[in-house]
Amino acid sequence: MNSMKVLASRSIFQDQFGRQKRKLRISVTDRCNFKCSYCMPEHPEWMNKKDLLSFEALYAFCEFMVRHGIEQIRVTGGEPLMRQGIVHFIACLQTLKAIGLKRISMTSNGHYLKDYAQALKQAGLDDLNISLDSLDPKQFQQLTQKQLQPVLQGISAAQQAGLTVKINSVLITGINDNQIIPLVKWAQHQAIELRFIEFMPLDGDQKWNPSDVISEQDILDQLKTEFDVQVSQGQGANPARGYLVNGQPLGIISTITHSFCSDCDRLRLNAQGEFYNCLFARQGLNLKADIEQLALDHFATQTFQHKLHAYIWHKEAGFHAIQQSPIQKPIRKISMHSIGG
Repeated sequence: MNSMKVLASRSIFQDQFGRQKRKLRISVTDRCNFKCSYCMPEHPEWMNKKDLLSFEALYAFCEFMVRHGIEQIRVTGGEPLMRQGIVHFIACLQTLKAIGLKRISMTSNGHYLKDYAQALKQAGLDDLNISLDSLDPKQFQQLTQKQLQPVLQGISAAQQAGLTVKINSVLITGINDNQIIPLVKWAQHQAIELRFIEFMPLDGDQKWNPSDVISEQDILDQLKTEFDVQVSQGQGANPARGYLVNGQPLGIISTITHSFCSDCDRLRLNAQGEFYNCLFARQGLNLKADIEQLALDHFATQTFQHKLHAYIWHKEAGFHAIQQSPIQKPIRKISMHSIGG
């Protein structure tokens, strides 16, 4: 993948609330072998493979974004390990560390990780978030329609490869809220950082209800029945608020009850070139043609830069502001599987 010419300007993308954008999330596919209800619709309509951006085009876009202040890139899906060529793409991203990229991450369900962990480490992947919503095999299968054991094997393989691993657990009332204590004990035994995530309205079939949310306070109340729990550090632009549970780190991402939107530094691109300034943005920006042209010409046009600057500048205050906005705007069918976490 050829390098673009150095841009004359290194202006950092910033929105109207002064939030500078340092993190980019790239969804490389919407396909996933799991079928988690909080993410995947019952009957998904997959993106046509011929409509996906090539890795060459994605690399060109990532380089452009790094030259405009992006310091961390997270590769997501669907399940990113389902896209052929993903390890080579990670290796290509590694070359961007010479111009300012600091970290390359991935979010995965872990199912295929046993076969990929060592190669990902060698390619330059820095860290990995793995979804694990239950340690009960029967409950796990009900949640994902897959077996638990391959995921546990994948987590072990990632640790053995030397990857920094975090576990993400989405909690849903009446579904897996009995897993809070078991997951914490397991994570501490494995010396892995665990992050609980409040159930967000990103489910494929839009059946989300506030009553399904296990709140940050609910989680803390349960933890305090068995552990010593202390606040560990300020949140800043991190999505998770940090705690120490018996002295071990634990995070809680509480978008619904205590969002981090006021410090959000994230931008997102899906696999077919739709760009979003917020996970909950009601309208994205179709950049597919621009990005493909970027890959061909190896330089960014002023028009492309202005288009991005304008869209990012108008990012709204956050989740609650979008939900409560009186302005009638186009509402996209938000689904986690097509844009990543």
